[in-house]
Amino acid sequence: MSEKLWIFDTTLRDGEQVPGCQLNTQEKIIVAKALEDLGVDIIEAGFPISSPGDFNSVIEISKAVTNPIICALSRAVEKDIEVAGAALQYAKKGRIHTGIGVSPYHIQYKLRSTPEDIIQRGVAAVKFAKRFVEDVEFYAEDAGRAEADFLCKIIEEVIKAGATVVNIPDTTGYCLPEQYGAIISSLKNRVPNIDRAIIATHCHNDLGMATANTVAGVQHGARQVEVTINGIGERAGNTSLEEVVMAIKCHQSIPVHTEIVTPKIYHTSRLVSKLMNMPVQPNKAIVGRNAFAHSSGIHQDGVLKHRENYEIIDPKEVGVAESTIVLTARSGRAALKHHLDALGVELEGEALREVYEAFLVLADSKRDVGRKDLLELVGKYIDESNFIELEHVHYSSDGEANARVTLKVGNALQVATATGVGPVDAVLKAIETIVQPQVELEEFLIQAMTQGSDDVAKVHMRLIKSDKPYYGFASNQDIVLASAQAFVDALNKIPVKEYATA
Repeated sequence: MSEKLWIFDTTLRDGEQVPGCQLNTQEKIIVAKALEDLGVDIIEAGFPISSPGDFNSVIEISKAVTNPIICALSRAVEKDIEVAGAALQYAKKGRIHTGIGVSPYHIQYKLRSTPEDIIQRGVAAVKFAKRFVEDVEFYAEDAGRAEADFLCKIIEEVIKAGATVVNIPDTTGYCLPEQYGAIISSLKNRVPNIDRAIIATHCHNDLGMATANTVAGVQHGARQVEVTINGIGERAGNTSLEEVVMAIKCHQSIPVHTEIVTPKIYHTSRLVSKLMNMPVQPNKAIVGRNAFAHSSGIHQDGVLKHRENYEIIDPKEVGVAESTIVLTARSGRAALKHHLDALGVELEGEALREVYEAFLVLADSKRDVGRKDLLELVGKYIDESNFIELEHVHYSSDGEANARVTLKVGNALQVATATGVGPVDAVLKAIETIVQPQVELEEFLIQAMTQGSDDVAKVHMRLIKSDKPYYGFASNQDIVLASAQAFVDALNKIPVKEYATA
């Protein structure tokens, strides 16, 4: 029979420890509400003793959400626990997460203590936390490198003291999956009162094994997983929520289920990425830009014939509209025809063979074959082109930002002006005045490619049109111009039939 797997999200605590990813209270509330909509069971909202901002965030998040348990972190220190309890005063369901290091490294070098003292401090912390909340989680920091007998003993004692959840962190990401699974199995078999608490996993990704270790922990009896959106976190990151949830959904042999609303995964991923200004790597599992993209001709043909030939997850299951067929020198005729059909150009037989041969020659010399290239390849088969070219951009920001843009749409030059909250906003609005795409700008990232005052900025945009994503890229020393170029690049990838020109 399938058991519930509790999803403990620590994006707002462990995830926020990434340098440069700090959020203010209002941003944390936005993320917390998104996590509630996603179906997360527990939200670790912060470390209240660490700063007034963290204390206030735990209070405000407690007020803002209803269903998830709100968790506050503390060390095994009375003042920490007291402050955590105060921060949870408005939580509908509150939990204090307290603990201490248990590995020889932590006991000897970090805490300068003894195993006996560590047990006493852990037990005292749990008992003190029970004065404030009934739900107390104990973390055995660096459990992945702890001595087995000692780990079993301290877990037994903190459960006697009232711990409702026992967290077994692989704090340094040291373990192999079989090692971590064996730790969980040992606790299940050797701790006599383990049935009175839920075992939780908390794995870091230093060796790239956080998800594998977490799944191994679940397979051996853990029933809570501590995760973050996009796998963000200290050093190489934490276990990725989306990876664990979808691994369990794909492998029904693992006898657990979650309450996660998986079609909301992609939206939540992008929200966190945007607010924390931390791009998701393109090849990231489940939520990366290339997670459902295919460039090999063999793969493209297989996916177009039957999706499950090369995809174990339907993109819609995680909130992605559809797979992406990317045109490269490795693409076959099936992929080319797929793109031509989207342009409204239906070719068969000799005409398709002729265009395909010309496409291969072009693809060998270009990294990315776009809509403009395809229109040129099939020029004699169509009557007109709606390709957009950016001819001229002028902008100023004396008080109010103004922009004047000249576009070449097909063979016609068109000019528009617009105002905006800044020069980028004004330029994009002017472009939209000419080309009326009715798109949503879902993602807008700027990255420096060089260093110094003459930096070259790389702009990446993701537009949504009819629930489908379209990407635009550009680089320029002028950020405003790069933004305009990336916007036009994305617009040119939208099929002609999807929008009309003014």
